[in-house]
Amino acid sequence: MRGILASSIGVTCAAALALPLAPPATAADARPAPTAEAATRAAVTARPDIPGSTQSLPLGHLTRDRVSGAAVLGLAPRTVRPFSLLGVVWDDPTAELHGRVQVRTREAGTGAWSGWRDVETHYTDHGADPGSAEGTADGVRGATAPLWVGESDGVEIRVLPEPGEDEGEGTEVDEPGEEEGEDMGADEPGEEEGEGMGADEPGGDDHSVLPSGLRLELVDPGDEALEGPRTGVMSAEVAAASAANSALAPLGTLEIPALTGERTRQEYLTLRGADLTEQQRAKPYIGPRPAIVTRRGWGADESLREKRFVYTGKVKAAFVHHTASGNGYKCSQAPSLIRGFHRYHVRSLGWRDIGYNFLVDKCGRIYEGRAGGVAKPVKGAHTLGFNTNTTGIAVIGSYGSKKPSSSAVKAVARLTAWKLGLHGMNPRAKTYLKSAGGNLYRKGKKVRLNVISGHRDGFNTSCPGGKLYKKLGTARSTAARYQGR
Repeated sequence: MRGILASSIGVTCAAALALPLAPPATAADARPAPTAEAATRAAVTARPDIPGSTQSLPLGHLTRDRVSGAAVLGLAPRTVRPFSLLGVVWDDPTAELHGRVQVRTREAGTGAWSGWRDVETHYTDHGADPGSAEGTADGVRGATAPLWVGESDGVEIRVLPEPGEDEGEGTEVDEPGEEEGEDMGADEPGEEEGEGMGADEPGGDDHSVLPSGLRLELVDPGDEALEGPRTGVMSAEVAAASAANSALAPLGTLEIPALTGERTRQEYLTLRGADLTEQQRAKPYIGPRPAIVTRRGWGADESLREKRFVYTGKVKAAFVHHTASGNGYKCSQAPSLIRGFHRYHVRSLGWRDIGYNFLVDKCGRIYEGRAGGVAKPVKGAHTLGFNTNTTGIAVIGSYGSKKPSSSAVKAVARLTAWKLGLHGMNPRAKTYLKSAGGNLYRKGKKVRLNVISGHRDGFNTSCPGGKLYKKLGTARSTAARYQGR
């Protein structure tokens, strides 16, 4: 799938900012790559130059639920341009989708159709705070979680209304298709984005139980083919995102290298020295800086995001999430998934950038999320009501019934030991945060939460999945140990 488009705009000013304040990592600091990470390391050392794309298709009336008589919306099986990630969006970002979203896709190359898969419908809680500039911007939409399906060229979707109180537990639906994989007169690929299939527009009285303006978003995250290390002149947007990390690594770095504990402490004094007490200077509690793949490393299309960076006061807590995008990915595909999330968050949901500050794949690789600098208090859009003075870390995958890998949990601990250590926070402690509003805490309420919390601690949601949530105690104690506590 496809990566970012480099332009020929000069970056003289940005390059002048790129001299690292910390000394470069020595050979002694470098860690050998575990076998499980080898493919991922190869994937982030080179970037192609072809951008991705989004197809946006309105959902129409398919059939009726046999029990309730309510309209079932969706699309009959159809051929589309290649995509790898999908989601459903709707007009009102505050509206919830009370129903079930099911999709099946056709694998590109083989023509084989998958079985029906559920899409996580509760995603509003991943987002900007209520009333904030980002949360109220024009074009912000409600959405399901994104689902990674791999490279596909066919899709079928149905949105089943939630049964009412008197309608029983289940629903029976007249199948819109006949045989598995039947094309039913599908449209040819290459149609204009947003072109429908002559279906009724959703949102009328016939199906008012569902949000209006339902659309299927099909995301092509960019080409995975490797074409050699990227050289050439960076665009101004790419240079700006890279320069935000200039205190840690040279301009254009694909991966910020890991540091030993001693080198991290030296860097900490350089970055924060003027703000530290004598005791903090003498014994800083901070974990060794982990290796972090930069936005340029995973191939962010910097032309998508809003140009300015937005910061919060400090980082008092870290919220851990899962992406709810499924676990059927290879670690070498993680950059593609992140490019997909980025495009989905910005193009489909209307956010200013990818919502998470960091992402972690199941092999334990850490990635920079929202632009602005990994060592800086960048304000994200990850925990509705608690984006101020926090950072958001998303483990790629779904962890309601599947346990996260030990590598992923360890990476969360390594990252929080360093990131929270920059701000003097103890991973095993609690802190007070002021709610910006949500379904657990009213706006303005001061809430005492763990310094490493799960998303569900700040909002009534299943995120980060029960299996990952149970591992947060391990992450807290491990992070504290990395800090020397």
